[in-house]
Amino acid sequence: MSDKLTHIDETGTAHMVDVAEKDHTTRIAVAESFVKMEQATLDLIISGNAKKGDVLGVARIAGIMASKRTHELIPLCHPLALTKVQLDLEVDLALPGIRIEAMAKVNGQTGVEMEALTAASVAALTIYDMAKAVDRGMEIGPTRLLEKSGGKSGDWTASKAR
Repeated sequence: MSDKLTHIDETGTAHMVDVAEKDHTTRIAVAESFVKMEQATLDLIISGNAKKGDVLGVARIAGIMASKRTHELIPLCHPLALTKVQLDLEVDLALPGIRIEAMAKVNGQTGVEMEALTAASVAALTIYDMAKAVDRGMEIGPTRLLEKSGGKSGDWTASKAR
């Protein structure tokens, strides 16, 4: 890990990092997010009877679409030609709610952490949007990076304790 911010130059000005000289490597990032809700809301989503339709299917597509537009949402992100984006949404009865895991992959010169985090975040927001008519008290989070691989900085995995 670096001890300085890469998007701030020596004068304190924000800038986009120049990745032109970086090697093309396969880079993968995995992020997670959670949506906690009332059990009745979860039951409605599981049954497929939500008024707006297939909540988990729409959230999966929204997350994939959002990952591909990360550079339009986060000012200093590079546009990437993602080679794979995968979202897994699983029912977690203990919450109760939904756990979202998003994986982004690219063969390129910069990492895909922001794309994975964006995918997980937008999928969570989509679940909220589609079920808010019955449960405005849903909670989103935590959202975090679980792991990343590739690039000069190598591999990183989040600690289990959070």
